[in-house]
Amino acid sequence: EVQLVESGGGLVQAGGSLRLSCVASGFTFDDYAIGWFRQVPGKERERVSCIRSFDDSTYYADSVKGRFTISSDGAKNTVYLQMNSLKPEDTAVYYCNYPGYWGQGTQVTVSS
Repeated sequence: EVQLVESGGGLVQAGGSLRLSCVASGFTFDDYAIGWFRQVPGKERERVSCIRSFDDSTYYADSVKGRFTISSDGAKNTVYLQMNSLKPEDTAVYYCNYPGYWGQGTQVTVSS
């Protein structure tokens, strides 16, 4: 069974940094595409970033380019999202996604 467990969220001031972690299990971690999404109440879930193991390609939403970095550690079955220069508009619940599966989410709150 696929499981995704996020951690690393919290409260941070604007301009600060957080690193989110997504520990994955239940599938072969050398053949995956994993993404980070975020959602605020009343809005659709937005794709923030994703990484594909096949060619180590990455994707970033325009709103986070240059500030967020996605990476993975195969030995730990973990995908990270390093978030720098955080803005109040980055406040959301962040979810890890493997096709067809979601983690429980971790809250990120950026104060101005």
